[in-house]
Amino acid sequence: MTIKRALISVSDKTGIVEFARALRAFDVEILSTGGTAKLFRDNDIPVIEVSDYTGFPEMLDGRVKTLHPKVHGGLLGRRDLPEHVSAMQTADIPNIDLLVVNLYPFEATVAKPDCTLEDAIENIDIGGPAMVRSAAKNWKDVTVLTDASQYADVLAEMKSNGGTTSQATRFALSVAAFNRISNYDGAISDYLSSFNADGTRNPFPAQTNGRFVKLQDLRYGENPHQQAAFYRDLSPAPGSLVTAEQLQGKELSYNNIADADAAWECVKSFDTTACVIVKHANPCGVAVGASTLEAYNKAFQTDPTSAFGGIIAFNQTVDVAAAEAVSKQFVEVLIAPDFTTEALAVFKAKANVRVLKIALPKGGAGAWEQGRNSHDTKRVGSGLLIQTADNHEISLNDLKIVTQKKPTPEQMQDLLFAWRVAKYVKSNAIVFCGNGMTLGVGAGQMSRVDSTKIAAIKAQNAGLSLKNSVVASDAFFPFRDGVDVLAEAGASCVIQPGGSMRDEEVIAAANEHGLAMVLTGVRHFRH
Repeated sequence: MTIKRALISVSDKTGIVEFARALRAFDVEILSTGGTAKLFRDNDIPVIEVSDYTGFPEMLDGRVKTLHPKVHGGLLGRRDLPEHVSAMQTADIPNIDLLVVNLYPFEATVAKPDCTLEDAIENIDIGGPAMVRSAAKNWKDVTVLTDASQYADVLAEMKSNGGTTSQATRFALSVAAFNRISNYDGAISDYLSSFNADGTRNPFPAQTNGRFVKLQDLRYGENPHQQAAFYRDLSPAPGSLVTAEQLQGKELSYNNIADADAAWECVKSFDTTACVIVKHANPCGVAVGASTLEAYNKAFQTDPTSAFGGIIAFNQTVDVAAAEAVSKQFVEVLIAPDFTTEALAVFKAKANVRVLKIALPKGGAGAWEQGRNSHDTKRVGSGLLIQTADNHEISLNDLKIVTQKKPTPEQMQDLLFAWRVAKYVKSNAIVFCGNGMTLGVGAGQMSRVDSTKIAAIKAQNAGLSLKNSVVASDAFFPFRDGVDVLAEAGASCVIQPGGSMRDEEVIAAANEHGLAMVLTGVRHFRH
């Protein structure tokens, strides 16, 4: 279908002048509205105002300008139906072969901290979505563009095909157009649904509309008999896994992606050089060091057995020394903000290793919260649980020492390190640490005592001493038995939320064992 007439009405003017000039080279007649038409006239591009075309002036401050039969008839009329052709001829409605529309910037408007409800309402586009839907519905006859990124490909196809686009292209653009309208309407629904009757806003809207774009189909899901695909948010947070650039290696699997996310979220929470090794969604080794090599060596010591086939993440550029050390073990995925040329050369010898480069959130590792989603979600049957993200951070000033023995300044730093790691370990979580590294990790047990015992066994198997170690527990100790076990293992300090009805009994046990105990007042369940 040769494109003879185009209607262009865009809010975002990026590339539109160049695109219109290219259309004129194909002798395409251009209709336009308001600011877009003025832009064309200012650039000496012949244009017909829609109000002149329809014979009906824009009105209501521009709210009504394209809602007219001559516009929608030109977009919706089917050229293969004689009755449509006849009706359009009788009504003097020409065909519109190409529609170029991008919508009022509703999403950008409501993202502004000072946005008012009135601002949001005024940025709800009416005529634009109506035209897009009309053109997209009639995709066999009409080409519809909703984003500047589509201009170049359409022009190239018109040049190759004598001013026409293919049916396959028109259908793909139609799908993209309907997706854009769906996302636009979803954003409006999310925003307006968050308002209460008194005008205040609720962080959890009355209706939530999930909007994700598929990145890739996966070979299979969690298990080989399951199908799977990987999606990202429409506007992914900076420094998140979906922004990763894969530099080498096999295709990522479902489990690779899940574990890589756990490793990356943990490692980017550290301000100093850190390494995190994850196996089955749990950190099995975490450490900080003066270099990536030191951090890796310390993290690997925690649990060399579990590190086999694990996911390794760094929050600093990986140099050749760290690369050579990592390459000695079997690793599924390696993640870092960057790699030196020499480090990448080391991994080229292991072509199957998946190497991912992810930029840290702006501001470096300390700005990790900027890279987290504001909400966490979990599917339950036919429902959805939504909560604000666990972004709570504690400092030394937040800690309450409740025992006779006080931690040393060095122990306090290790306690904060252990607490940070425990946040990323599945509940019930127990983490033994010392000298900026994990010594034993107990995860995902129904009993906190069992997690404590497992963490101690892990340390023993790795040949690591727990004497004078510190321990973090993601939730309170319901009974003193957990404290008894960690004291027996050699711990000298423990950090935990507190809040149990038996806190006095637990604190008394710590005093009995000569332990220092500090309370955070915050727990970090991770199920």
